[in-house]
Amino acid sequence: MELVLTALLASTITGGLTAVGALPILIGKKPSERFNDTLLGFAAGVMLAASFFSLIVPSIDISTEIYGPGPWPAAIAVVGILLGAFTIALFDRMVPHEHFISGIEGRNSDKVAGVWLFIFAIAIHNFPEGLAVGVAYGSGQQETAFSLALGIGLQNLPEGLAVAVGLVAVGYSRMKAFLVAALTGLIEPLGGLFGGVFVNISELLLPWGLVFAAGAMLFVISHEIIPETHRHGHHSRATAGLMVGLVVMLFLDVWLGAV
Repeated sequence: MELVLTALLASTITGGLTAVGALPILIGKKPSERFNDTLLGFAAGVMLAASFFSLIVPSIDISTEIYGPGPWPAAIAVVGILLGAFTIALFDRMVPHEHFISGIEGRNSDKVAGVWLFIFAIAIHNFPEGLAVGVAYGSGQQETAFSLALGIGLQNLPEGLAVAVGLVAVGYSRMKAFLVAALTGLIEPLGGLFGGVFVNISELLLPWGLVFAAGAMLFVISHEIIPETHRHGHHSRATAGLMVGLVVMLFLDVWLGAV
């Protein structure tokens, strides 16, 4: 139970940093599209590194301890990643939501009006992040979990600003954009609670939970974040942001994991 509460607390903190990142929208001028795409690229890089170094690699190590060397650790990783990606893809198809650039997607989108379309879109994005933090802390591997939570928290800062900027761009007031961006961060504790409970049911579920969360995050990176960063033509900036985010998360994971 203690590990589950820790998972919930950690995912609440990382989700709360979304609101912190959105604060600049209340003051000063709106960030440029080029700056916004760079920040989103940074977020994608952090999530990409976290998926592999904080989730997939530990899952393979745990599977090897349980089942020994051989095909099983690799098979669990492959199947778990695909299941995670498929689950988020299913949500993406079934839940009505709206992207800042490409517009409305999902089933019966015309029945869901206004800002809730944006909230659904961010929920699809943020739930895997909370899930990853919850699984990591629920597993009891504190060093890996801390570096993962720190990395996701860092990428939530530019993500919160990006959400607020996107809402202002489509006509919402600065205050309403900030409040919605802050609200989207509350999705992460739900994912964290689910992940913490899941991996505490049985030790055998732990490697599955880690790679499932990784697959969900990888889908979001490829389907949501990277296409969004390339729609305005700022490919070089977005790619540079991704590379910086990746190496920052890599550094944090290796450094903090060795402490």
